[in-house]
Amino acid sequence: MAKKKETTVEEKLRALYDLQLVDSHIDKIRNVRGELPLEVQDLEDEVAGLNTRLQKLQEAVETIENEISNKKNSIEESNALIKKYTKQQDNVRNNREYNSLSKEIEYQELEIQLAEKHIKEFKAQIEQKLLVIDETKEKLATREEHLKHKQEELNEILAETEKEEKDLLKKSEEFEKKIEERLLKAYKRIRSSVKNGLAVVPVERGASGGSFFVIPPQVQMEIRMRKKIITDEHSGRILVDPDLANEELEKMQKLFS
Repeated sequence: MAKKKETTVEEKLRALYDLQLVDSHIDKIRNVRGELPLEVQDLEDEVAGLNTRLQKLQEAVETIENEISNKKNSIEESNALIKKYTKQQDNVRNNREYNSLSKEIEYQELEIQLAEKHIKEFKAQIEQKLLVIDETKEKLATREEHLKHKQEELNEILAETEKEEKDLLKKSEEFEKKIEERLLKAYKRIRSSVKNGLAVVPVERGASGGSFFVIPPQVQMEIRMRKKIITDEHSGRILVDPDLANEELEKMQKLFS
């Protein structure tokens, strides 16, 4: 059985830098989208909230209208009773019966006054709620228009970048399989701890990419020899020599184009 070929440090460095280039390109695509998905989500939530508020306000108006209808019915009933008791007063046999009916009429008249007072209050409540409904509808229309534009903007960007991102994510997974687990974990840990997501950087003008701390000449020579994985003592990033970085970048540009 043939012995499995040992991966050299240089091959590991190339695989790591390839993975970094692919992941950085995915980051770039996602940065183009920027905050748009979050903006769209926030607007969708706001529109949903306004629709719920509108529904509740309209339900409240319906409830109050039902109350007004009930009060009008009770006024009709009271008027019918007043009519009935007034007619009965014509046929009473004594003052006690007459006074008793007068009290009933008086009670029904008070009931009518109370119902009319409630109707007036209910109508004022409806007026106030209708004002809020108009304001909410206006706000909702503005937000829906804004959401429509943002959604169109996002859809355009997604249409342009979705396929490319999918292909690159697949490539990223392929490159990950080429890297041993220990190195891959280190790469992901560094990548998640730095703002720009750069875990593997080339040496530029004697310092690690994006840093001002000069790397000692002896360490720079070791990096160029590609015999071991070397990390920057200040940022913790994995370092590669500029020639290797340029070779891999040239190779990967073909993939990106």
